[in-house]
Amino acid sequence: MDFLSESTHRLEEEAKKIEYELRVVLPKEIHTALAHGDISENGEYEAAKERQSTLSARLAQIRKRLADLSRIDVTAIPRDRAGLGSRVTVENVGTGQEVMYTLVIPETADGKKNFVSIASPVGTALLNRKPGDEVTVQAPKGTLEFEVTKVVTTFGDTLE
Repeated sequence: MDFLSESTHRLEEEAKKIEYELRVVLPKEIHTALAHGDISENGEYEAAKERQSTLSARLAQIRKRLADLSRIDVTAIPRDRAGLGSRVTVENVGTGQEVMYTLVIPETADGKKNFVSIASPVGTALLNRKPGDEVTVQAPKGTLEFEVTKVVTTFGDTLE
């Protein structure tokens, strides 16, 4: 599943940039600001410390997310129903229009490509579904009613 390795790589790259800023850039800025004297009214010092705090929090988030992603067991993804990485074709019960969604992790969700996060209302509703299942989704734009018509699993199994 390319989107997992792609997301992991992107997060690792972001972590490297943050670590560099935390270990190299910000210490220099803080040292320079401290050289100006009184820190009680030193805007440069306050800004650098605030940036340091923000970056430390983001780095912690990235490390947690990387740990979460490393625990995804691809072999545990179902072959007989929709799961992470599946392409799910649904028919809108009201309009008859067909749409194909790909179930992805939040980092790779993209509405233009119909990549829906498994954490989103539509993604959550489609998880573990099989062709013939009817799905009702409470979305921000209102209630959507779908019938699952086709599922292509991560492993290439097609269910119709």
